[in-house]
Amino acid sequence: MPHPTSRRTLLTATAAATAAAATGVLTAPGAAAAHPTNASTDRRLRRIIAGMSLEEKVGQLFVSRVYGPSATGLDQADIDANLKELGVRDGAELIATYHLGGIIYFGWARNTRDPHQIAGLSNGLQRAALAERHRIPLIVSTDQEHGIVCRVGEPATLLPGAMALGAGGSRSDTRQAARIAGTELAALGINQNYAPEADVNVNPANPVIGVRSFGSDPDAVAGLVIEQVKGYQGAGIAATVKHFPGHGDTNTDSHTGLPVINHTREQWEELDAPPFRAAIRAWVDSVMTAHIVVPALDPAEVPATLSRPILTGILREELGFDGVVVTDSLGMEAVRMKYGDARVPVLALLAGVDQLLNPPNLPVAWNAVLDAVRGGEISEARIEESILRTLRLKHELGLFRDPFVSGRGVDRTVGIRPHRAAADRIAERTTTLLADPGSLLPLSRRSHRNLLVVGADPASPSGTTGPPTGTLAHAFGELGFNARALSTGTAPDRAKTDEAVAAARGKDAVIVATYNVTAGSSQRDLVRALVATGVPVVTVAIRNPYDIAHLTGTGTAASLATYSWTDVELRAAARVIAGRAAPEGTLPVPVPRADDPTQVLYPVGHGLSY
Repeated sequence: MPHPTSRRTLLTATAAATAAAATGVLTAPGAAAAHPTNASTDRRLRRIIAGMSLEEKVGQLFVSRVYGPSATGLDQADIDANLKELGVRDGAELIATYHLGGIIYFGWARNTRDPHQIAGLSNGLQRAALAERHRIPLIVSTDQEHGIVCRVGEPATLLPGAMALGAGGSRSDTRQAARIAGTELAALGINQNYAPEADVNVNPANPVIGVRSFGSDPDAVAGLVIEQVKGYQGAGIAATVKHFPGHGDTNTDSHTGLPVINHTREQWEELDAPPFRAAIRAWVDSVMTAHIVVPALDPAEVPATLSRPILTGILREELGFDGVVVTDSLGMEAVRMKYGDARVPVLALLAGVDQLLNPPNLPVAWNAVLDAVRGGEISEARIEESILRTLRLKHELGLFRDPFVSGRGVDRTVGIRPHRAAADRIAERTTTLLADPGSLLPLSRRSHRNLLVVGADPASPSGTTGPPTGTLAHAFGELGFNARALSTGTAPDRAKTDEAVAAARGKDAVIVATYNVTAGSSQRDLVRALVATGVPVVTVAIRNPYDIAHLTGTGTAASLATYSWTDVELRAAARVIAGRAAPEGTLPVPVPRADDPTQVLYPVGHGLSY
């Protein structure tokens, strides 16, 4: 089927920039930028809403997961998972039962096996939605941040994540990455991406954001957020900045606990707010809430997702955002632990939310909202406001005209050679050389031909790449080196360390992939033991750039940071180490000293080259 000819038309970067300038995407600093609305379109959408039953209206508020690679015809395992968690057999039945406004894709739900399958799933779900009496298309969404959060894997193009792009510091690269990602998502029938991250990561111990953030400088983060909003929305899909009001300074993971951010109002204005203000000025389509408590913004200490002072008072009224507000996943413990699965969606709507994302028990959540409206706790007018916002977005995305995608469009768009080549070039410009005290790098095939690659092999974010040690060894092999891979894990024991030491003997250099090294990590012992062999050791931090602080003094010959362990970053690191590309990345966050975190070991902007 043909692609729509509205905003979902795949714009070139130049056309997107021209459109942005023509429509005034960049407004004066501090100005609220209201989304343009069309009176005749609104009248048509309001007529649709007026004809809905209450059950249909409530359904439009929800964005749910569903198991399986297709809308119907699932295998028994997927049917059983759907029956257990959702009370239906498949996606088509889910839409017919609950009149859903949206679906979210996950790899673990077996939604994202390959591009043609994903496109087929999207089309099947849209057919189910259009079989409903009002023929309202779905918003299909996913978390495709790239870097360490990817739901759609190879052969789709994988790109550097936010902190890597922050290290590259290029606005054009950052916009191009989003445009490529958005173009490919649109071809798969995914029309809303839960990206970019607008969180300013100022806490090295942050367990949930970290390298998902562009960095620690709010102005730099704001600039890159704008570029990604333009890139995604210029490609015809909705961008979603997250996690409002800012999740960058926490040492608690909101998936398992309730973080408290103790910034003053002034600190919030200076540190957390700028990227969100910038995104709103750039007409971002959607904002995702954070399951965090910020006492300075809501003295009642209600999680932001459920806080009317934060979502209505600050986001809507102070910042002037009138687009779609979506919750973070309602299956996270930060909101479930105190309020329960029936109260959370009701409280979120009362706070000002438009879309209720991934409730852990959809029947309970759906009926709770239905009962709240019937009982007068939530007015029908209140939910109609949210439905109108989501229908406006669907109209803007061209979904009412044609929500379907084609196999030909997949073949022409997803994972094509120009996209993959651009991803490689962007990744090279993000790789950061942190230390090279003896000027070992770049390695020469004449003097350091025989390499050993050891270290951590965390699971692929998308399930389609890696393992990191194998990817690095293969990349070095393609560059003319003899490289052997040996996985030693994130917590190598004495036997693994001894095996690595034995394998290092006779080699010209050892490459060690490190992953979240801490003071007590046995990865430090591995590095020390390898250094003791006399073979030069190069460490590559494949997630957090803070690893080097715990490796200082071990005698390593050089250290780099890639900010993620997907193949595109690792291939770039190999090319940099081999001198096929110069390291151009600089730290977008400071690296504190391990022995005194109040002191900076490497500042923002640090990065070597050759």
